[in-house]
Amino acid sequence: MHLHIFSCRLRVRDGDRDAKILKDMKILQPSHWPRPRGYSNGIAAKGQTIFVSGIIGWDDQSRVVSDNFVDQVRQALKNIVEVLAEANAKPEHIVRMTWYVVDKRQYLDAAKDVGAVYREIIGRHFPAMTAVQVVSLMENKALVEIEVTAVISE
Repeated sequence: MHLHIFSCRLRVRDGDRDAKILKDMKILQPSHWPRPRGYSNGIAAKGQTIFVSGIIGWDDQSRVVSDNFVDQVRQALKNIVEVLAEANAKPEHIVRMTWYVVDKRQYLDAAKDVGAVYREIIGRHFPAMTAVQVVSLMENKALVEIEVTAVISE
């Protein structure tokens, strides 16, 4: 099996810092596999690892922001970015995301809007991702929960 290893495509905001991210993070793509859309099959990274627990779409008062799936995704992603900032990490440091959804059909039907919200908050950085349907989440009103692993250069 041959692997293509290539650098992540990131929007350059701070040239020196982003060049370091590009150097320390590689996307792993078997050469004979079709290129995935909206995620990566694998990422190799080196640096400090940040683990973010499952985050849902609630506000700073622990209230779910909406009954709308896309609104919950938007808030969950904003919450993830806020947690990452506590470690001086940004969305482009994310190497893995796991999405837990209570309704697969709802997730698939909202894919276009979820993609737009994702690009708005995370950008055009697509880490390794998994999405699974679960029976329910611990917070009854939650429709989606997202956990993240990020790596920042040392």
